[in-house]
Amino acid sequence: MFSSVIVILTIAVYNSDMQKPIIDPDHQSPQYPIASVDNALRLILLLGERSEVRLTDASAYLGVASSTAHRLFAMLQYRGFVRQDPHTKVYQSGAALTNIAFSLLNKLDVRTRARPILERLNDQVQETVHLGVLDGSLVRFVDAIESPRPVRVASRMGKSMHAHCTSTGRAILAQLSDSEILRLYPSEDLSKMTDHSISNRKDLMEELDRIRQRGYASQREESEEGVSSVSVAIISNLVPARFAINISVPTTRMSNSRIKEIASVLTAASEEMSSFFGLEL
Repeated sequence: MFSSVIVILTIAVYNSDMQKPIIDPDHQSPQYPIASVDNALRLILLLGERSEVRLTDASAYLGVASSTAHRLFAMLQYRGFVRQDPHTKVYQSGAALTNIAFSLLNKLDVRTRARPILERLNDQVQETVHLGVLDGSLVRFVDAIESPRPVRVASRMGKSMHAHCTSTGRAILAQLSDSEILRLYPSEDLSKMTDHSISNRKDLMEELDRIRQRGYASQREESEEGVSSVSVAIISNLVPARFAINISVPTTRMSNSRIKEIASVLTAASEEMSSFFGLEL
């Protein structure tokens, strides 16, 4: 998930079958290698190739006993680099890796790279297009192109809104685990932006499940009266999903068939945008 983390650590990158490490030719092997450190970093690289890793897989991959792999995971978990699913017991990338990758991602000029696609979307659907980023439990809109139509949704560029009240925020939240959602929303009661907003965590969790199933988020007048929108998260196996693209439409122009049409267009654009995050820093 985190190619940028690999850049920080300046260690090996791995080939597609994950059998043999390809050593960085610009760096010599350390004179006094520390096996435990190397194994911990190799586990991070393994998590870069897989969404989850079982203890037995890690043990076989490193060629060490399960007890050794368990101790390595325990230290990585203590520092927040991995987390363990309490039910399946598999290990996944933790908040520390997410924060590192996200901070590096902020150094990329995402707006410049995304702008041509946003412009194409705007021209194609003739509606207002936004690029949003998750910031805690808020979603911040970092770019926007307004619809050319006389009646249109105004730009939200620079504004922050409750993520659970927006399709942009919910599209991103749906990419997080339930435990991450609970950390973001420790209270059952949620703030409302309109009378139509989701107001409790139970309803939010149920809506996020629906978004995961259909692949896009939508809302009708939950963040602003008269405004409906559809959003799709920008997903890459190289970085955590923290961005989403959004098309906002006056509710009078938003039908069920229009929602599906917009979702299809956004999905294609999202897949194109996800390639940005594979670029080297």
